[in-house]
Amino acid sequence: MDMNTNWSLSSLLALCLLCVPSSSHASCDTVVIRSKHERRVERYQHAWSNLIPHYSKVQYAGGMGLVSLGIGWDYGRNQQWETDMMLGLIPRYSSDNAKLTFTLRECFTPWRFPLSASVHAYPFSCGIYMNTVFNNEFWTTEPDRYPSGYYGFSTRVRTHLFVGQRIKFLIPDRKRVFSNSITCYYELSTCDFYLISAVTNHLRPRDYLRLSFGLKLAVF
Repeated sequence: MDMNTNWSLSSLLALCLLCVPSSSHASCDTVVIRSKHERRVERYQHAWSNLIPHYSKVQYAGGMGLVSLGIGWDYGRNQQWETDMMLGLIPRYSSDNAKLTFTLRECFTPWRFPLSASVHAYPFSCGIYMNTVFNNEFWTTEPDRYPSGYYGFSTRVRTHLFVGQRIKFLIPDRKRVFSNSITCYYELSTCDFYLISAVTNHLRPRDYLRLSFGLKLAVF
């Protein structure tokens, strides 16, 4: 067998090795087999990643303190639902000490209307929140010094209802630092005690409604 024949057979064999096995290797590369442990770790990591706050909020007034700061999560088909946890500050005013409050909020925004590529309007939002005051002057169960049923409600925990509107500004990619959007909102709220007083004492709306303003800074 001469050199040319030997070279031709070698070339043909190399061509077969490149073509035939390559398809089987490609098919194998597309199939990723993961162990049960790897799948369990992936689910574990995904569950904990859901706990990362999606945004931060700052709010003025609203029965939560003069100023409140907090974090939250939005979810749902179009991020219509929000859950917030906020800490507020009640200044001293006529009391001896300032007070801290804690608030848990749930908000629903059913509609969104784009005003431009970077501005969205939310014509209606509503929700409920509960807050408490960290101070021994307030109580959950009625103290013994009052006749049974004298108050009939807790002074430590308040339940609020609110409605409002908001507008959202998307920040361009090149200008994003800590947030990708800023949402401005206002709310009208009232609490269970105010509603009871409004019914029993025929109060005017300005006596039982509270106006608040806030900013929501979305991280992602």
